[in-house]
Amino acid sequence: MTPTTSNPKIHEGRNLKRFRELLGIKQDALAFELGDEWNQQKVSLLEQREKIDSDILEQVSAILKIPVEAIRNFDEEKAVNIISNTFHDFKDSAFVNTGNAPTFNVNPIEEIRKLHNEKMELYERMLKEKDEMMGRMEKLIGSK
Repeated sequence: MTPTTSNPKIHEGRNLKRFRELLGIKQDALAFELGDEWNQQKVSLLEQREKIDSDILEQVSAILKIPVEAIRNFDEEKAVNIISNTFHDFKDSAFVNTGNAPTFNVNPIEEIRKLHNEKMELYERMLKEKDEMMGRMEKLIGSK
């Protein structure tokens, strides 16, 4: 059980918490996967530690299905710099600067509206099919 050594700005516990939250895994669920001696409070304490023992870090990374190095080396400051230097927000679209020709992405709100409309159309078709099916069933029952 040896602590890892890396960049002093990197907080492995905080990184673990970020990855766990990104994956939508609760502390209780992680504790359950780690074994009987673990509980939510112990996971919370683990996430507060700047350095995490290698064997525990390996267990957690296997459960989260991410490389150990991702937790050890994730530097939030560098990630924010990369994002802020490559992503620019415009009024109706997102622009990603890749260094080559600009790439424009569609407005996500508009995409959500389209998906909602498609869902409503599907729902209406399903209701119509249900009504038709009910009519056929009533005819079958009435003819007997």
